[in-house]
Amino acid sequence: MESQMIRPGHLTAHQTAGLLGVTLTGLRSIVHRGQLTRSGGTPRQPWYAATDVAALAAQRATRAAA
Repeated sequence: MESQMIRPGHLTAHQTAGLLGVTLTGLRSIVHRGQLTRSGGTPRQPWYAATDVAALAAQRATRAAA
């Protein structure tokens, strides 16, 4: 269902959830808690900045290692 053209430097919700190792429901929870913000797309098909996703993934990896 990813028929939209996505801007360079952005990821779809499916891609973001895969990189973070969570489900789409888990991703919505992360967004609701303010740990990640949408940076485009539509309400039903949001995009997330790749740099923000990478930073959050690194932060979560650091927490998991501690």
